[in-house]
Amino acid sequence: MHLDVLELRNFYYRTGIGRAAQRAVRDQVVAFWPPVKGQTVVGFGFAVPLLRPYLASARRVICLMPGQQGVMAWPVGQPNVSVLCAEAQWPVATGSVDRLVIVHGLETSEHPAAMLEESQRVLAPGGKALFIVPNRSGLWARRDGTPFGFGRPFSLGQIESQLRDHGFTPERHVAALFAPPSNRRFWLRTAPMWERVGRRLSTRFAGGVLMVEAGKEVPARPRPGLGAAVRRPLRVLDGIPMPDPKPT
Repeated sequence: MHLDVLELRNFYYRTGIGRAAQRAVRDQVVAFWPPVKGQTVVGFGFAVPLLRPYLASARRVICLMPGQQGVMAWPVGQPNVSVLCAEAQWPVATGSVDRLVIVHGLETSEHPAAMLEESQRVLAPGGKALFIVPNRSGLWARRDGTPFGFGRPFSLGQIESQLRDHGFTPERHVAALFAPPSNRRFWLRTAPMWERVGRRLSTRFAGGVLMVEAGKEVPARPRPGLGAAVRRPLRVLDGIPMPDPKPT
């Protein structure tokens, strides 16, 4: 079940814990993908807090929001790039996306297999997708007061296996949100320090979310002729005399 877009907006933009989470996850997204000119960057779910660094340099930025969640205009004060869409029917051309970010999308999806197939369809050859999901072993998945406490949390093995089943190749991963999910001033003030320490200690445990970067599997083009040449064929009949075809 998807969260309502107003709940997501209020969390990320109007609470201290939401702003801290936004900063921690966005910094890691930019560490993976520094802004590059001319790319098409698409987010699905509620990715708007993470895409602002790409507005100035990308050729196009599109924020896809599922109908069950609802949509909000974004960015404020600029031409809107948000689009309401079905989970598995995106108004995006096949093979046109260079960078795809999915957050608050997979764990709450009613049709995750169809959504992953649509993700694979729109991604360009050589493009990258970043899946951000609640960490099953983290504290954030156990608290209902944040968006990461809803839906199905994942272990690293579970998310990577699901991606492979739908034509993706997981390439690297990190964890984020190492500070406790608390609105207390001490934890909010020290959140950047916890992120630095957490990334040094673990790339999969303790963090509130897992971030898995994956590439699109592209089948090799078939070549004419035999698939493999036999360099040293076995001559099992060598030494056996050939039968005489003449009648006796």
